[in-house]
Amino acid sequence: MKSEVRIIAGQWRGRKLPVVDAAGLRPTPDRIRETLFNWLAADCHDAVVLDCFAGSGALGLEALSRGARRLVAIERDRQALRNLEALRHRLGDARFELLAGDALQRVDDLDTVFDIVFVDPPYADDVLRMAIVERLEAANCLRNGCRIYFEWPHGSDAEPVSPRLHWLKRKSAGQVDYGVAEWRRTG
Repeated sequence: MKSEVRIIAGQWRGRKLPVVDAAGLRPTPDRIRETLFNWLAADCHDAVVLDCFAGSGALGLEALSRGARRLVAIERDRQALRNLEALRHRLGDARFELLAGDALQRVDDLDTVFDIVFVDPPYADDVLRMAIVERLEAANCLRNGCRIYFEWPHGSDAEPVSPRLHWLKRKSAGQVDYGVAEWRRTG
């Protein structure tokens, strides 16, 4: 049986999203997404959102469902990308933009600044987490006060990956630690 995740709230509440069996793909569980979006409730409406490692699309689509103005999702795995393309077609929502390829390389193609960014790389790679934030900073893609969500293996280093980031909330759930940091133009 194909696995699924569901949209928790908003316009698409209850809608099930198919999840492909792709290497490293591990959708953020409902319980964590519910907590995350409780934290981001005041930030989602009219936000411009970037999902750097989209995977199942659950994080970005949850933000769109809750009133985000635009979602840019980046995915490099071909199978996950095909699944996201089918989802985008099925939803028929022009706010959902999908970019194929490696997030680090696609940053230069981004044409906006973001209010919310999801950084949940495959295998919660610490180096990749740091590198994507550095690339987004260098490309001036982060709005002052941007909320950035991180997820990493329980017990791993949780220090902000940039001196411009400051933790707002952090929590653990099973084998996963996660949190939201605020990015400020001045440290």
